Amino acid sequence: MAEPQGRVRVDAWTWAVRLFPTRSAAGAACRAGHVRVNGDRAKPATQVVPGDEVQVRGGARERLVVVQRLLVKRVSAEVAQASYLDRSPVPPPRDQVALAAHRDRGAGRPTKRDRRAIERLRGH
Repeated sequence: MAEPQGRVRVDAWTWAVRLFPTRSAAGAACRAGHVRVNGDRAKPATQVVPGDEVQVRGGARERLVVVQRLLVKRVSAEVAQASYLDRSPVPPPRDQVALAAHRDRGAGRPTKRDRRAIERLRGH
């Protein structure tokens, strides 16, 4: 496996190390502002080098990784994990995560009163 010399696009690198399932998803996340390189918002063509800090927001978890190796081709999970240093914050315990509102099947849309009760429950 030949490693590229110099710099690699952030969308290609985040896809290659399996932070995103597809290259287009990585590019879309960059365009939406969910990817930062060294604290600055990254476009898909932003270049990364070893030592750069890449922050990825998305889903239920925020990832903070430091580039160790440059990759442009998708690799196995073991090689991908060896290509970055994971400094992501520890996710909160499951018992502290707010539960989603549950409605019985067939109950229809929530009324305004129900919606306000749900918002109060969520702390809004």
